[in-house]
Amino acid sequence: MGSRAALVTGATGLLGRQVVKAFADSHWDVKGTGFSRADGKTVLKVDLGNAAEIEKALEETKPHVVVHCAANRFPDKVDKDPEGTRAINVEATRALARLCAQRDILLVYISTDYVFPGRPGEAPYEADTPPGPTNLYGQTKLDGEQAVLDAFRQAGKEGLGIVFRVPVLYGPAHTNAESAVNVLMDAVLKVQKGEKVVMDAWSLRYPTHTEDVGRVLKDVAVRYLEEKDRASLPWVLQFSAEDKYTKYEICQLFAEIMGINIDKMEANTEGNDPNASVQRPYDCHLSTKALKSIGIDVSTQSFPAWWRWQCGAFRH
Repeated sequence: MGSRAALVTGATGLLGRQVVKAFADSHWDVKGTGFSRADGKTVLKVDLGNAAEIEKALEETKPHVVVHCAANRFPDKVDKDPEGTRAINVEATRALARLCAQRDILLVYISTDYVFPGRPGEAPYEADTPPGPTNLYGQTKLDGEQAVLDAFRQAGKEGLGIVFRVPVLYGPAHTNAESAVNVLMDAVLKVQKGEKVVMDAWSLRYPTHTEDVGRVLKDVAVRYLEEKDRASLPWVLQFSAEDKYTKYEICQLFAEIMGINIDKMEANTEGNDPNASVQRPYDCHLSTKALKSIGIDVSTQSFPAWWRWQCGAFRH
């Protein structure tokens, strides 16, 4: 395929780092964009709110594919800063999509399972199931999806702008707070110290490893760049592991691996507090049928096995 170039936004984040690695491991020329943690060499400092800076980065790196990982992705933070969230999740995405469409660059927009309502009995959701987010985070990501698909449709370049939905992610983290899964390790350690912790034992999650997501994104990029008739390929793809856990069950697994007693952790089986500002879905399990239909390997690593390895616990 010759030398290919990729640009990854949000390259210093939990997912972005693994996406950069996946492309680099396959000998792509890969650069990232970041802001506070940009080094100016492999990670360019780009304010995604500034279209001129996005344009400069595209001119400098001349990518065949852009993987757009940058987002405000913490539902509670989103509610505290709706305008800032829209600016990055929707407006920056719209600007990036227009610039990529003009240049015939494949754009893969990372979206979320939270675009679905997740009502009991509805999952798994197919890629073409009509979405219906229950919180502002899901809504801004859905608006971002629409911005991407609209920009490429208006440019007559359908099939170059792709939506790629993922569930909650885990993997190598700089701090546990980077991941809604890794952070549960902190909750387990708090209980060990005797602190009171109440943990959701109601909604189902499908934690998916960032390394697996990176591999699939690279495979998707190759598949779409090599396809002559791109319009025949699906424009919305979904990837997810199949192991399902509540947050409480993840804490139980972590406690078992670490040899910690968490009997004092309180399991909350109530579901959403109707008065809570962020309403969380019960089960947003994503079907991977669209990916399988284009020949992409959707296998994932074992959640318990990775954590046992990560914690250095090879006990049986």
